[in-house]
Amino acid sequence: MANNRGTSFFEVTLSFLIGTATGFILGVLFAPASGAETRKKIQETAVKTGEKAKESYEKIAKEAEKGIKVVKEKTTEGLDTLKDFVERKQEEISKKTGGGPSKETEEKK
Repeated sequence: MANNRGTSFFEVTLSFLIGTATGFILGVLFAPASGAETRKKIQETAVKTGEKAKESYEKIAKEAEKGIKVVKEKTTEGLDTLKDFVERKQEEISKKTGGGPSKETEEKK
């Protein structure tokens, strides 16, 4: 679910940046100015748009890292809980059958 949200955010951000750059470039092209001025404005806008795109990418990458970290932590917690549950059940079974802990339980400890 988080992946879809991240993808949507990325797509919206990218679309916004492309739309902004396109609108500016079209405005500059149709504005009365010399060719040198027009090329300079287009170059400046391209640089600014590239910087904004890089910042957006970095933001998305940081959010993805946070999400991955949370997933790893939750997975580890879940595995630990599952391991404890299995060990408790093995002990219960051992007590019911009258035997001590199994070899597998002892080896894990």
